[in-house]
Order: sequence, then structure tokens, then C-alpha cells
Amino acid sequence: MTESNSEAVMLAQEKIERKPPSMYKILLLNDDFTPMEFVIEVLKIFFSMNQEQATRIMLEVHMQGVGVCGIYPSDIASTKVKQVVEFARKNQHPLRCTKKLLALMFWYRFLVRKIHMPSISCIREV
Repeated sequence: MTESNSEAVMLAQEKIERKPPSMYKILLLNDDFTPMEFVIEVLKIFFSMNQEQATRIMLEVHMQGVGVCGIYPSDIASTKVKQVVEFARKNQHPLRCTKKLLALMFWYRFLVRKIHMPSISCIREV
């Protein structure tokens, strides 16, 4: 490969824009049979929550009928949903877990808060 060809390849590679993967929120759905303690255990095991976080999400599921456990790329979200459902069935509980595509604008706002970037409107030209 000549030097000019390698420069062209490098320039082409630099221009490739990689967009972030589609993100999914994992939802736990309320039912009348799964014990609250089991839901807390699931949140601690599969979503690495501490007791306080798990209790808060469990109460949200119990009171509102649904609670968000986390936000992940599609493949990770699918795996976690499958693990939670299998664990619940193994323990003879009808706990339901699903994933839902996250709206792009919400995901952008989540990222901005997560990495503490200033919003574009706050940036002034000097």
C-alpha cells in the first residue's frame, strides 16, 4: 500500500461516525404473588443494588405497578431479563420482567447528567 493510499484509508476511518447503541430500560412488573423480599433479592443479585436502592425500586413496583431496574444496551438487557425470569420461575414466583426501548432524547439527557457535561446553551463563544 502506498503512503497516499494509507492516508486516504486513515482519513476515511476518521470520518466514520459511531453512534451509541440503542438503550433499553429493564422493567419489573407487579403481581399479587411474588413476595417483596424476593423482588429485593432479585434487584440486589442481578442489578447490583444495595438494600436501600432495591427497597426503593421494589416499593415503586408495588405502588405504581412497574419499576425501572436499569438501562442497558439490547443484548445485555435481554440477558438480564432472561436471567431474572428464569430465577423467578426456578423459585416458583410469577415475577415478570421486560425491556423497553428508551427514547433517544431521554437517553441523551441521561448521558449529559451522568458525565456532567454542560448543555450547549451554556457554552459561549470567546
